[in-house]
Amino acid sequence: MSQVKDCLIVAAGKGTRLKGRGDLKPLVDLCGAPLIEHAMLAAANAGVRNFVVVTGYRADILAGFLKRLGERRNWNIETVYNPDFEKENGLSVVLGKNYLRDEFFLTMCDHVVETRLYEKLLEAKLPKDAVALGVDMRLSNPDVDIDDVTKVQMSGGKIHEIGKNLTTYNAFDTGVFRANPTLFSAIRQSQASIGDCSISGGMRLLAQNGQAFAIDVGTSRWIDVDSPQMLCKAQKWFDRRAPRTHAKNISPM
Repeated sequence: MSQVKDCLIVAAGKGTRLKGRGDLKPLVDLCGAPLIEHAMLAAANAGVRNFVVVTGYRADILAGFLKRLGERRNWNIETVYNPDFEKENGLSVVLGKNYLRDEFFLTMCDHVVETRLYEKLLEAKLPKDAVALGVDMRLSNPDVDIDDVTKVQMSGGKIHEIGKNLTTYNAFDTGVFRANPTLFSAIRQSQASIGDCSISGGMRLLAQNGQAFAIDVGTSRWIDVDSPQMLCKAQKWFDRRAPRTHAKNISPM
């Protein structure tokens, strides 16, 4: 099994759909710990020790929390500010370029996943310069918000198309990638050629070159906590698997 020690986390946006639960989405509470801590803990349990977190909205507050979290968890956490945090998410990703030289995980601060999902990505054998996305092929997964999820059309382990508005698809984007600096270049090239600086834009370009891979995460559970309804689903999941306390390893993953 491969080892990946670094993780890039996008935590720059306003998260307006969760405003009623807190002004800063990464710090919205889920059963005793902030969303971003749950996201980081799942990666840490898979072997990650170094985090690069891209901040934006109310960056000072989030950076202060992350400093304390790093000391408490013994994690190395770098924060990078994205002044264009209201624009497409790929701009946050490319800011990690100066901090990540080798292979790394990429995820979002509001994606709560089982550690097993990361392990699935680590088990995959990938060509050099390939970028892999964890995909869920359970199209009836009740934890997925079908109107918001990014869809994927894939075959033979490779991505052919990706986007929220696909009408033909056979998998969902879990929001967890096993990436390398090739992704930075792809996002910049997508921005320069068609004005699309999203993560999906970069993945589409990689797909055209046969470099975008899809890894089936099987039954690994994951939730994109992007609305009060999805937060409620995540709370019910945790209530069944972990006590509502802020224990050292609160995540049930």
